[in-house]
Amino acid sequence: MNKILQQNARTRRNDLASLVGLSLPSVSDRLRKLEDGGYIKGYYTRVDPKMLGRDITAFIFVSVDSSKHYNAFLDHAHANDDILECHAVTGEGSHLLKIRTENTATLEKLLAKIQSWQGVAGTRTSVVLSTSKETTRLKIHNSR
Repeated sequence: MNKILQQNARTRRNDLASLVGLSLPSVSDRLRKLEDGGYIKGYYTRVDPKMLGRDITAFIFVSVDSSKHYNAFLDHAHANDDILECHAVTGEGSHLLKIRTENTATLEKLLAKIQSWQGVAGTRTSVVLSTSKETTRLKIHNSR
């Protein structure tokens, strides 16, 4: 079920039941358990960012200079619609941001904004030239 739903979250429950060989009530019960257990976080539509005018993808390494600014940094990152992902990391910087924005001018404005946040000591940016793989699908091992 998980593999099918990761490929197409719009699969109807009765179609899902037929594909996995279970009754509709069994499929509904299993889905509810997966949702309640936190295995399924939601059902999303994957949109083409370029169709929405978001032509630039970049990864920004951010160094936050003190743990006292940590929560404020996260609040800023979560409130910004151009920031798609925010990860605490080891190595260079303390956080890695994945962003999508319209063009290099809006990227420059976003960088200036991030650099103005209290506690941000520096940034390093890598602009994506092309993407050969981008997915949210995870292989499900049947060991559980």
